[in-house]
Amino acid sequence: MIKLQDGGVFLINGTEVIPDGPDAGAAAASAAGKTVSSEEARKGTMAYSILEQHNTSGNMNDLQIKFDKLTSHDITYVGIIQTARASGLEKFPVPYVLTNCHNSLCAVGGTINEDDHMFGLSCAKRYGGIYVPPHQAVIHQYAREMLAGGGKMILGSDSHTRYGALGTMAMGEGGPELVKQLLGKTYDIPMPGVTAVYMTGAPVPGVGPQDVALAIIGAVFDGGYVKNKVMEFVGPGVSNLSADFRIGVDVMTTETTCLSSIWRTDAKIKDFYEKHGRPDDYKELNPAPVAYYDGCVYVELDKIRPMIAMPFHPSNVYTIDDVNANLEDVLHDVEKKAETVLTGDVNFKLTDKIHNGRLLVDQGIIAGCAGGGFENICDAADILKGQFIGSDDFTLSIYPASSPIYLELAKNGVLADLIETGAVVKTAFCGPCFGAGDTPANGDLSIRHSTRNFPNREGSKIQEGQIASVALMDARSIAATAANKGYLTPATEFAGEYRHPVYHFDGTIYENRVFDSHGKADPSVPVRFGPNIKDWPEMSALPENLIIKVVSEIHDPVTTTDELIPSGETSSYRSNPLRLAEFALSRKDPEYVGRAKEIQKAQKAIESGRCGGDAVPELKPVMAAVHTKYPDVSHENLGVGSTIFAVKPGDGSAREQAASCQKVLGGWANIANEYATKRYRSNLINWGMLPFVTDCSEKELPFKNGDFIFIPEIRKAVESKSDKITAYKVDPEAQTLSPFELSLGNLTDDEREIILDGCLINYYKAHMN
Repeated sequence: MIKLQDGGVFLINGTEVIPDGPDAGAAAASAAGKTVSSEEARKGTMAYSILEQHNTSGNMNDLQIKFDKLTSHDITYVGIIQTARASGLEKFPVPYVLTNCHNSLCAVGGTINEDDHMFGLSCAKRYGGIYVPPHQAVIHQYAREMLAGGGKMILGSDSHTRYGALGTMAMGEGGPELVKQLLGKTYDIPMPGVTAVYMTGAPVPGVGPQDVALAIIGAVFDGGYVKNKVMEFVGPGVSNLSADFRIGVDVMTTETTCLSSIWRTDAKIKDFYEKHGRPDDYKELNPAPVAYYDGCVYVELDKIRPMIAMPFHPSNVYTIDDVNANLEDVLHDVEKKAETVLTGDVNFKLTDKIHNGRLLVDQGIIAGCAGGGFENICDAADILKGQFIGSDDFTLSIYPASSPIYLELAKNGVLADLIETGAVVKTAFCGPCFGAGDTPANGDLSIRHSTRNFPNREGSKIQEGQIASVALMDARSIAATAANKGYLTPATEFAGEYRHPVYHFDGTIYENRVFDSHGKADPSVPVRFGPNIKDWPEMSALPENLIIKVVSEIHDPVTTTDELIPSGETSSYRSNPLRLAEFALSRKDPEYVGRAKEIQKAQKAIESGRCGGDAVPELKPVMAAVHTKYPDVSHENLGVGSTIFAVKPGDGSAREQAASCQKVLGGWANIANEYATKRYRSNLINWGMLPFVTDCSEKELPFKNGDFIFIPEIRKAVESKSDKITAYKVDPEAQTLSPFELSLGNLTDDEREIILDGCLINYYKAHMN
């Protein structure tokens, strides 16, 4: 089904994969007509070609990328534009789309969500952008329909910014990276590795894109096989997939922790652009006759069967047949994992979902950028046609990903078919994906064709004794389960016919509702603010010396951004940095905020010219211990704040608030064994936080929660590009300093300047004039 190549491969003429070795050179030379080294053949990937066209550095080892277009939604664009405004923004330099698909309900916090929307509309007018009103389209579907283009690059402030199936290399990053683009700066990364995803065969009926995606995620996630690399989809099997199917696989590549994705394109993708009235945006993409990849994921499409990702991660995958055959064992395994993931705060049970020897689920959702596509919904409707979901606990909600899709479902009768089954068909909205809609009842299990199933992401609150959970599945198997009144059923058991209606895109609704400035800014338009929209607080530059207190210690194998700053109703407060920060780590470590704010008092005292120990008495013996070795350290050359330790933080969302909330609360650093994603580490840097790495295993850590760490001459170390940093655990009772080593890893010159200045906002204040 899925196999991973150990080592690099050559791809010859797009069809033959040859593992790197003695035989590879001859085959490559034959195809190219000359001897080709692996380094030369790296230039033959589609990814290399697109990156080269967008690189401004003149050095393909260290890229400085300028994107063609940008996109954000309504829980990210306020902070991005506020940061850019504070840094001198006058107009959007490239097309920038502001969609409103996350805080669409306007149901939490009074007027604040609609205030954000009006802020976005006014900014689109003032700075020359595009504004998509609520319920018209989810961010990524609008980008597919209206923004993507062959060979282009798009940067979005959402982690699922993936349009590779359409020949567009897209990346999801934290807001500060979009700020850089808005201010004419670049996206700076080393040349990423490229991994081939070589597809053969064709899916059997009942297998959908989520099944293929989950199979791939399950194979590559744990070992980090494609971490921070570009996944390049090639092979004859690609031609056997429709555009919608490819899109459904592509959007889920985010869950592998890859950097981006790109697919070879063909007549089916050309047809997609023609249907959407943009034939000139199509470009045929293929690897060169000889291309070299750092690895290869072999995908036998015909062998994939309906999959399910059990709680609490998209990589926790099984075939549905395996779950049904080994039900108690699988559910017990999930319950055991929950003991670690949920830290024993609630009693999580799945085995009580076994009824009559089968798994009975409580809710089905087909939604968003992954599930809300036309083909997914039409195939689900065929499976459900003539059936009904029943009048018991089980419910089914379906969210078409855009108003044009909704309109076509109404025209071709699929909408009526779905409503007749008892399903509820709603407007385009991302809420179910992050806990802002369709939150299940306490103890319930939801099956969803959406992107993630992290703990509490469906909206339950562990701190209030609530726990529900999500398993990811394809729309087809969700429909088969719904037709069985909630009993888990793979779609391969459906013996009926799929009608496969032809999609007709009608963009009239966009023409009538979407504000498009066509790139023309109007400075006379005032920006419209609501009372919840606040500026970022002032942030200090990196001091000469630093004392940080460990205020949270997380030993889970991976820590998601949802655990660092919860999604759901907290999203409504993302335009208010101080109010949002109150939710930081609330589901993982409820004591974090109080601890961080307490030690932050010392930094505030220092900023006002006083000794930190006057505000935080426990700091006085710490300073006394520091003075035994560093007598010249004083409030004039010292910063004090907090840090957290996590084994592998940052999996999941691109949300910058996972870092900025820590900064707002006085965070100066993170310490980790490694960072789960490039985007989380970038967010730390852009908010002026030191992305420390330690080689110490969890059992060998030289510090624990509540300890103080002293880092002398940290500013000098950053300025001099030191990687290895000597830090000291402070023992205030024994008045001793115990040294240990931290690393900062590779930092660009600009990243060092951002850390030195204290955050990206300060950096631009210092460098834009």
